[in-house]
Amino acid sequence: MKRLLSVFAAGMLAATSAQAVEIEVGYPYSHLFDVTYEKIMKDFSKQHPDIKVKFRATYEHYEDATQTVLREAVSNNLPDVTMQGLNRQAIFVEKGIAKSLEPYIAKEANFEKDGYHKSMLELGTFNGKVHGLPFSVSLPVGYYNMDLMKKAGVTKLPTNWTEVIDTCKKLRAGGIKNPVFWGWNITGNWFLQALLWSQETPIVKDGKINLGGPAGLKALETMRDIFQGCKMKNLNWKAALKSFSAGEIAMLYWSTSALGSVERGKGDFELKTNEFPGLKGGPMGLPAGGNAAMLVSTSKDPARLDAAWKFLKFITSGVGAAAVAETTGYMPPNKAANEIILKDFYSKNPNKQTAVRQLPLLREWIAYPGDKGLAVTQVLYDAMEAMVIGEKTDMKKLQAELVEEISEMLPK
Repeated sequence: MKRLLSVFAAGMLAATSAQAVEIEVGYPYSHLFDVTYEKIMKDFSKQHPDIKVKFRATYEHYEDATQTVLREAVSNNLPDVTMQGLNRQAIFVEKGIAKSLEPYIAKEANFEKDGYHKSMLELGTFNGKVHGLPFSVSLPVGYYNMDLMKKAGVTKLPTNWTEVIDTCKKLRAGGIKNPVFWGWNITGNWFLQALLWSQETPIVKDGKINLGGPAGLKALETMRDIFQGCKMKNLNWKAALKSFSAGEIAMLYWSTSALGSVERGKGDFELKTNEFPGLKGGPMGLPAGGNAAMLVSTSKDPARLDAAWKFLKFITSGVGAAAVAETTGYMPPNKAANEIILKDFYSKNPNKQTAVRQLPLLREWIAYPGDKGLAVTQVLYDAMEAMVIGEKTDMKKLQAELVEEISEMLPK
């Protein structure tokens, strides 16, 4: 798809002059965003025929995006624009890789009218300066194959994890072999943070891992109970999405970001999304997922830098941001897109409105501080996988092990 996208972009620009400015862009998740950028490029190329956009190989996920750009910074091979997870922006600011966007914003007479109000800009603001413009925002939701649910006699969607486990048992009794996939392996330990934020608890507090208290234990025990109570298979996330789309999984708990992809690829069954379950009632909070556009160009050419800014601004303002909602399940963090271009969109697409209803629950998607932040992500990933396959069942013991190991990895 990436080759087709590049060919498409090149074709759109074939009529441009030999003086066209070329910029390079990197983004994650080909299966989610290829169709988005294809749609965006149609409009961008019409408005900016003098700018040629070359897309680099897609990042596999947000951790891969971070590692790739950090390597490219060392080898002096950075793109002009990179799309990074909202929780991974800080490291590029700390290392001086991401450029402040303030000089460009200052030259824009109608910047706020383009939809960039204060709360949205804060997602990419560090030390009082904007370094990233948010491109997409996601929240965890429940996906349900209503045909399988009805087959097992399930008429009420679960609202908490105890009800989810009870529903799993009904589905199994009704002949559904694979009742659920709960997205423990999603990027950035996002679902672990979702269980903590459901209790209004951040995973990091005052620079220290905040997993050692009652909320941390409850999060770990809830995961174990889901995995064991539902006899959940250890699928990688791509296989899980494919299996749900094929009509083999009844309940999928994942990011709303995949909704567009699931809708395009699903079999002939009724799909319904609903709010992310809580521990008792609904969650008290949920982590905001998604990514932001950052300017990391090392070019000294004012024309190229200006072209990169025009692209970055276009994809995050009205028309570009609207394409995000229209092609994925992400919500565009842009007021103009939501209130003007997408005025009637959500009423006509109720499955995509689920995440919008949860917006009051939006909390920070936290990155682990220090140079070992990505390694901490992996430690927690490995622990959760051990829970899925049944190697770890004593959650108090696992809690103590994780707190001890991660505390040694974080800055003192």
